[in-house]
Amino acid sequence: MAVTVSLVLLFGLVLFFLLRSKSLGYGSAFIAVMFGFFLASTGASGPINELATAVIDAIPNL
Repeated sequence: MAVTVSLVLLFGLVLFFLLRSKSLGYGSAFIAVMFGFFLASTGASGPINELATAVIDAIPNL
């Protein structure tokens, strides 16, 4: 749960800074958010969550 909230916050901050730097338009940000929202409701959410957890668990071992 804490990892999921942290990643959501991280991705939200990245989107925010991309919008502020004009590297990403509002339409593109909306599409990115909606893609993530709908992707979370598919069967792909399990493997994506497992991959993110594996990467996060591997980082301290580097």
